[in-house]
Amino acid sequence: MQASSAPMQSLTERVQPHAFGEHVVRTGFLKDVPFFVLSDGRLMLGEGWAEQHPHGGNGILVALADDRRIVTGGEDGKVCETRADGTSAVLADEKGRWIEALALGPEGAIAYAVGKRVIARDGKGKTREWTAPSTPQGLAFAPKGYRLAIAHIDGASCWFPATDAAPDKFEWKGPHLDVTFSPDNRFLVTSMVENQLHGWTLAEKRHMRMSGYPAKTRSFSWSGDGLWLATSGAEAAIVWPFAKEGPTGKAPREAGVRPAKVTQVAFHPKALVLAIGYEDGCVMLVRFTDTAELLVRKPGQKTSAISALAWDAPGKHLIFGLDNGEGGLLALPM
Repeated sequence: MQASSAPMQSLTERVQPHAFGEHVVRTGFLKDVPFFVLSDGRLMLGEGWAEQHPHGGNGILVALADDRRIVTGGEDGKVCETRADGTSAVLADEKGRWIEALALGPEGAIAYAVGKRVIARDGKGKTREWTAPSTPQGLAFAPKGYRLAIAHIDGASCWFPATDAAPDKFEWKGPHLDVTFSPDNRFLVTSMVENQLHGWTLAEKRHMRMSGYPAKTRSFSWSGDGLWLATSGAEAAIVWPFAKEGPTGKAPREAGVRPAKVTQVAFHPKALVLAIGYEDGCVMLVRFTDTAELLVRKPGQKTSAISALAWDAPGKHLIFGLDNGEGGLLALPM
C-alpha cells in the first residue's frame, strides 16, 4: 500500500460477498478468524461461518471484540464472551434488563451499562458499580490503566473502578453519545445529539468543540499513529488533527466525498489509509499520502447502510457488514 502515481484499480473483484439475512451489529477478526455478529443472536465464525448462539434464541443489542474474544450484550440481559473456537461464557446476567452500552478494557476487563448503572468487571471477575447522572450512551476504557469514561447528559465522567474515588467530571451542556480516548491518553472526545463532537484535554480539561456535521457521529476511528480521528456523520469522512494541542483552530480533512452520508470509518492499523462505509452500501479506501481512492464495494440499488467495518491486526484484510445482513471480506494485494 505504497503511494503511487499510477491510477488505482477497483478492489471489488477481490471481495468475497456473504449474506446472512439479519442486521450486522459488528464485524472483525479474532486474530486471523473473521466473524460477523448478527442482531438475531447469531455469531458467524471463520470463513466456513460456523454458527454460534451465545444468547440462546435472544437477539444481540451491542457487541465489541479484541483479538481474543467477542463480547456481546443481549436482549436476555446477559453479557457473553465467545472465543475463536466457539466456546462461550456468561460474564454477567442482568435478568432480562437490556444492556445499554459496552466497553472492553485491559487484561480481560469489561464494562457495561444497565439503566443508569455502570458495572466494571476486571479480568479476575471482581466487579464495581457506579450510578451515572443519566443513562450512559457510551463507555470506553483508557488505553492504559483501569480507567473508564462514561458519556451521559451534560458531559462525561472518568472513573477508576479499582478505587473509591469519585469519578472525575468533564462538563459540557447537552446529551453526549459515544466516547473515546486518544491513543496517547491526552484527549477525551464525545459525540453529541446536537450533531457535533466535544473534546477535553485530560490534564487541563481544556474544551475543544468540533461542529458542522449534518448528522450525528456514531463511528470513531483513530489512526495508528494517534494523530488523526476519523468520524462519520457527513457526506465524507471528517478527520480531525490531534497532533500537539489537538484540533482547536484547525480545519479537519475530508476524505471520500460522495453524495451519501458516511456511517462507518476504520483506519488501517499501520498505514494512513482510511476505510469508509456509506449509507448506500458503498465502501471505499482513501490513502492520505496522495488522496487516492479505491472502490471496495459499489453502492447498492436497494439502499442498505454499512453498519460494521473492521481491519485485521496486520492490515491485510478488511471486513464489512450491512443493515440488510449482507457482508464482504476483502484480501488486499500485498
